[in-house]
Amino acid sequence: MRLYSLSVLYRAEQRAVLLKAAYDVSSFGFFQRPSVQEFMTFTSQLIVERSAKGSRASVKEQEYLCHVYVRNDSLSGVVIADSEYPSRVAFTLLEKVLDEFSKQVDRSEWPNGCPASIDYTALDGYLSTYQNPREADPMSKVQAELDETKIILHSTMESLLERGEKIDDLVSKSEVLGIHSKAFYKTARKQNSCCAVM
Repeated sequence: MRLYSLSVLYRAEQRAVLLKAAYDVSSFGFFQRPSVQEFMTFTSQLIVERSAKGSRASVKEQEYLCHVYVRNDSLSGVVIADSEYPSRVAFTLLEKVLDEFSKQVDRSEWPNGCPASIDYTALDGYLSTYQNPREADPMSKVQAELDETKIILHSTMESLLERGEKIDDLVSKSEVLGIHSKAFYKTARKQNSCCAVM
């Protein structure tokens, strides 16, 4: 899971204006990085221009997902991530960034702003913090713990079932247990096996 870009834009009538952006292009080749960054900016602007006000969307492009959130006041955010990155976490990040941005940057600066003129420095921090969604988002962390517990529970149940099968073999082969004890065990086993574990 990886985040590549986090952008804040203003959706004007004719075009989208990039206000601030942070990029992580370290996974690309050194000479490809400027071109990749330009392409991410272009894609972010294009997606915002084609999205309606008050909408959220995820657009898939090859193995990447572009998550866009355009608020009713035309302030917009775009996250470009790989396809494994959870959409819910991406939209939580966008909402958090746009709320913070709208409080710190005056609304009059949005239509004519540019990355050099906008004083907002939190994007790089958010981009690095949200690289691991399990650490950044409490819900993802809880979900991961639940998944891990479920895996442990399933493996424990499987080992118990394997053990139960071995006990059946031991009981049937046992010379120490009498006929009544074996019959009792088989009856108890049938009574307890009414439910199948999946």
